[in-house]
Amino acid sequence: MFGLLESGFSHFYWGNALMLLIGGFLIYLAITRKMEPLLLVPIGFGIILVNLPLGGLMDHEMKLESPLSGTVQSIETTKGSRFNEDTILIQLDSGPIASPVFGRVDSYLVSVGDRVEQGDVIAGLITQQQTDQNQYPTEPIGLLSRIFKYGVMWHILPPLMFLCLGALTDFGPMLSNPKTLLLGAATQFGVYFAFFLALLVGFGIPEAAAIGIIGGAEGPTTIYVTAVLAPQIIGATAVACYSYMALVPVILPPVIRLMTTKEERKIYMKPQMRAVGRTEKVIFPIMAAVVVILFVPSSAPLMGCFMVGNLFRECGVVDRLSHTAQTSFVDTLTIFLTLAIGASMPAESFLQPRTLLILVLGVVAFASAAAAGVLLAKLMNLVTKEKINPMIGAAGVAAVPMSARVVQVMGQKENPKNFLLMHAMGPNVAGAIGAAIAGGVFLGILA
Repeated sequence: MFGLLESGFSHFYWGNALMLLIGGFLIYLAITRKMEPLLLVPIGFGIILVNLPLGGLMDHEMKLESPLSGTVQSIETTKGSRFNEDTILIQLDSGPIASPVFGRVDSYLVSVGDRVEQGDVIAGLITQQQTDQNQYPTEPIGLLSRIFKYGVMWHILPPLMFLCLGALTDFGPMLSNPKTLLLGAATQFGVYFAFFLALLVGFGIPEAAAIGIIGGAEGPTTIYVTAVLAPQIIGATAVACYSYMALVPVILPPVIRLMTTKEERKIYMKPQMRAVGRTEKVIFPIMAAVVVILFVPSSAPLMGCFMVGNLFRECGVVDRLSHTAQTSFVDTLTIFLTLAIGASMPAESFLQPRTLLILVLGVVAFASAAAAGVLLAKLMNLVTKEKINPMIGAAGVAAVPMSARVVQVMGQKENPKNFLLMHAMGPNVAGAIGAAIAGGVFLGILA
């Protein structure tokens, strides 16, 4: 008869309970506060699922090899019991063997008194931890762990998401006012500022790059770069990026008010913008892909998909492809990607001081990116005849189109005659391009 010891309750601890509350809070923000519900609902539920012990949805199997030779003196952890990373599992006469991951023992392949040689497989472990596959290879055995490995870690889902984002993006506002490209580029300061700050507080270079790219405010870029450079922190960086994208209406206004005067926020910009022809819109994604990929080859998966998606949108002869990328395809990818990302956050991985530090650095990346965009807009006003409302510089924090909407709302409050949405969309989409380039730079140097 099925008993309590065989249920998830025997493995449930306070960390799981806290993560259930965090997942529930994200769902609350999505449903009640309407903050990025397409992202936060599946992420929040993925967090809940992975923190229900023995569910197996995010389980990986690891064959533990002995790092030592010797005779087994004792087995310290019982089969099926939960243990933390670095817990001693087996004691040899030559020394202890500790687990490189958290999880539970599925099976022991040795007994007390057996002789073990270095490299022998001594136990089968079940873990939810992301590992360095070269050092500690694991095999996914759960539904979401398979989606995570073959979709995220094989670098398939993030570039395909970028294809869909390209199909959803209108580069018209940026092309009608090309100087907004500079504002989108300026906000990448947040990426590099957070990168160097992460180095100062003790993160390694690959981890610092993954943390810095949070400032690009592009979920697929953050996931792609982290999956390549620092998969062990992918849950923290992805959730930080998507959560802060949802919290853009909370993060940006204080930064904008700090960096601008009331008179600057009232600056009027004519709502009329230069009409951008179809030829320009068709040529742009082709030329952008060619130029950017030649300069930054590592950006090809993201930039190539982004621009082919935009070409689907603008060329006017593949409406079926464009419609699919904008609707059913992006919805399907979103479900797979966000559920898998949420499920990469078991309590043992997430409730660590380093994770909290990543969340703090993520806020710093967003805020400094917005501040840099505003500052450049103010500097541009010193040399241009037609004044720019410096608030649109903050929209260079990609989070398309949320950042632009925030600027629009703030602009209307300061000056009811102002309509800044289309002006803000220029740096907004330029920021998305900048984030992909910044990610490509990190990958080109570090991967």
